[in-house]
Amino acid sequence: MPTLPGSDLPIFPVNLGGNAFGWTADEDGTSAVLDRFVELGGTLVDTADSYASWVDGTGGQSERLIGRWLASRDARDRVLLATKVARRPGREGLAHDNVVAALDESLDRLGTDHVDLYYAHYDDEEVPVLDQVRTFHELVRSGRARSVGLSNYSPERMREWFETARREGLTVPVAIQPRYTLVSREGYERDYEPVVADFGPMVFSYPALASGFLTGKYRTEADLEGAPRGGAARRYLEAGGLRVVDALVDVAQGYGVEPATVALAWLLARGVTAPIASVSRPEQLDALMAAPGLRLAGADLARLDEVSAGF
Repeated sequence: MPTLPGSDLPIFPVNLGGNAFGWTADEDGTSAVLDRFVELGGTLVDTADSYASWVDGTGGQSERLIGRWLASRDARDRVLLATKVARRPGREGLAHDNVVAALDESLDRLGTDHVDLYYAHYDDEEVPVLDQVRTFHELVRSGRARSVGLSNYSPERMREWFETARREGLTVPVAIQPRYTLVSREGYERDYEPVVADFGPMVFSYPALASGFLTGKYRTEADLEGAPRGGAARRYLEAGGLRVVDALVDVAQGYGVEPATVALAWLLARGVTAPIASVSRPEQLDALMAAPGLRLAGADLARLDEVSAGF
């Protein structure tokens, strides 16, 4: 298993997303999920300073809940922490002073002196790439962030970030966080796979289960009503994604596993380092954490490739 700079803790091939913490998982639920994740061998927990700003317009809830769990379990040396900057209300953008202050605030909420991976959550085109590179390099040099990642950048600006960091001898990103699932393929495979091939970052794709759509629980409009992620899942239903779900269910039955296990195993077979998936309840983790142990047969991979080709 790969590791992040400054840590010998291996990255388990499933990355736990923290966007549910403070939203669909309260403090007890968050602690139960994190307990189960670590129990099953998980190591990398992904959050952002903006999670869950859609609840009350402030953000920071996810980091606070993770921080309280870390303190109550004395668990900092058993997990890798990734967080992000650029979208929290009041801390938008990637101007130097804003990023520095945002990281300090994140560290305070998480109750730690460093994060293992610090992402630029979204690009800020008003800040030149060279300035962004210098800011994040400064944070790594300070020890408050051990490595850097990029999320939601255009392929052109992402490539410029890598090239600039290499040219200037500054911190090169070790990871990218692209949108990539069985029902969101074209953009990654056309635009971002070449970046990965050229610069070699780890890939932590999201949302691994397409907002729950690839679990198979959203099959009709009625299934979407009242679901917290129903709006996000609806677009896959309306785009004809049920044919992908039908194939997932059929393949999963052949292995005696859940469709979610197959969805993540497909991503791993495509070269993703650790897909990001979030859950609200600990029992939902079992199917996800089984994915690294599932080796899909060539015929099943080809079937899933074919049925999802239009996405």
